[in-house]
Amino acid sequence: MHLFQKHFCAIAMSMWAVSAACAAPLVEPTLHIKPEAGGNGRVALTLDACGGRTDTRILSALVENKIPATIFVTGIWLKRNAAAVEIMRAHPDLFELENHGGRHVPAVDTPQKIYGIRAAGSPAAVLAEVESGAAALAGTGGPAPKWFRGATAEYSPSAIAMIRKLGFKIAGFSINGDGGSLLGAKETARRIAAAKDGDVIIAHINQPTHAAGEGVVQGLLALKDKGLTFVRLDEADGVGNNGTTD
Repeated sequence: MHLFQKHFCAIAMSMWAVSAACAAPLVEPTLHIKPEAGGNGRVALTLDACGGRTDTRILSALVENKIPATIFVTGIWLKRNAAAVEIMRAHPDLFELENHGGRHVPAVDTPQKIYGIRAAGSPAAVLAEVESGAAALAGTGGPAPKWFRGATAEYSPSAIAMIRKLGFKIAGFSINGDGGSLLGAKETARRIAAAKDGDVIIAHINQPTHAAGEGVVQGLLALKDKGLTFVRLDEADGVGNNGTTD
């Protein structure tokens, strides 16, 4: 490499490092639904469909037990899972489909990686991720999405502000049910079964070979046995921090 090129690359890398270091810290927003007045309480189940296939253990359990859920789908997942989408659309009383982005790219507008996933990296790329996810959902013929959840559920504050200007609420959570679908069945079931009135659960419905899926089902049935009511995000007032819902 020419000396000038080396010098230029060194300066560019230094500027990128300074930019990344000076960027505002990322946030992982929380979300709760307003508690139920009387009764045994209610919780909101949200399931991410990032890519891959459908965990039919979870989907079948939701249908058979009439458990409502908000499903955050990417454009990638929608292309590969037409049969699952058809089942969800056939049960509009149970399933609310919302925007998880076009390509499952974190909604972070500075160049970096989150959990090994390369972020969008610029405001324009965040915008493209959100809008392409909404367009993919529109192609299924369902209602327009009102909520957005980015890949990794972490955001730069400036990206949150931009997404809100697009008209989307941003879905945080209060209980991480399956640790990104990486936890075992027992721990996943324990976490979900511990949900209380007002909690918003996050788990995954796109990893049919992972043990966590079995735990999701076990945890949900335990909550049902306790008498808790399940609601979708479009059926309850969600209150999030970091400017994600107000």
